[in-house]
Amino acid sequence: MSDTRGYHHGDLRRTLLTAAVQAIEESGPAALSLRDLARRAGVSHAAPAHHFGDRAGLFTAIAVQGFDTLAAALAEAGDELLDLGVAYVEFAVRHRAHFEVMFHPDLHRADDAELRAARERSGAVLRAGLAHRSARPEPAADGPQGDVLAAWSIVHGFATLWLAGALPAGLGEDPGAAARSVIRHLFTPAAGTD
Repeated sequence: MSDTRGYHHGDLRRTLLTAAVQAIEESGPAALSLRDLARRAGVSHAAPAHHFGDRAGLFTAIAVQGFDTLAAALAEAGDELLDLGVAYVEFAVRHRAHFEVMFHPDLHRADDAELRAARERSGAVLRAGLAHRSARPEPAADGPQGDVLAAWSIVHGFATLWLAGALPAGLGEDPGAAARSVIRHLFTPAAGTD
């Protein structure tokens, strides 16, 4: 007779990542331990350590997964900077656990080669969107890197404020629509400037 409890076959790494993301969504990254993760996934206490080494390894894998998912979401949004900004905010809301881990280098191994490559892939999509946007009335003094930092700061800040519940109630319940309204003010040239 076989035991039907717990994990028995398939992609254990994926199962562990899914369970970890679920735990982070429920309680935040600080509450997650490898022992709790093993219990949630129905595997031995040694299984998460076998796949990830330690908590930092687990969070690094979650961050890689997050940056790859973000790159795909941005790529699907198209070339318009406004649409990229909205896609970024929608990613943050839909993948809150990933978002919480991705931008906290104290949780993961920021120097991990796979993580650096995934971060670069998502950044490349944002930089491509900036390259396709309409001409600015006044070029940035610090060049394209300054534009990338400004665009990222705006959408990341909006996403962070949305997730914290710190934005005014009048923005509505749809984070994408609210982001579009706010971002449009910053990324759309004023009448007579184009």
